[in-house]
Amino acid sequence: MSASVPASASEPASAAVPGPPPVPARASAPSSAELLDFVRRAAADTDLIASLPLDPEGRTWVRLEGPGGSEAWLIGWPPGTGTGWHDHAESVGAFTTAAGTLKEHSLAARLPTDGWKTLELTEGVDRERRLATGQGRAFGRNHVHEVLNESPAEHAVSVHAYYPPLPQIRRYSRTGDVLRLEHVERPEDWQ
Repeated sequence: MSASVPASASEPASAAVPGPPPVPARASAPSSAELLDFVRRAAADTDLIASLPLDPEGRTWVRLEGPGGSEAWLIGWPPGTGTGWHDHAESVGAFTTAAGTLKEHSLAARLPTDGWKTLELTEGVDRERRLATGQGRAFGRNHVHEVLNESPAEHAVSVHAYYPPLPQIRRYSRTGDVLRLEHVERPEDWQ
């Protein structure tokens, strides 16, 4: 795993961060289980985790080289920050908390991928999990969730991986049972 381009929510940084040895090249796409294994190993690398610059105001991130051509990120979460509701389009993924505790809200429902702006969610689709240091999860395509660091005082750090590399992220707002597509981000928006 190698790292490049640390950044904060407002401005990119430029130092490279060393990581554990890369996973050998492979002929097939990594599965979500393989991505989960990768993020768990990366989260256990104390030198890698300690190398992430933390900002008291905004999230910071460093891009990592993931297995089999996947996209991977080391992310720092200041107290009280989160992603908002989003999905990763057609990518499968995984993430593990490397420090602190993150909370994930997700939907246990497959949403249509195109042609809608507003959906009314049915009862029973909401899921919530807390992921303390060392805990992670894998997810499939079009997984809608939000990730939060609810701590009032402590940073959290996590490692994420996606395959194929993110073609887009769809951002949503949510009011009660109504989910609204707000906008679509492309790689050039976050790299």
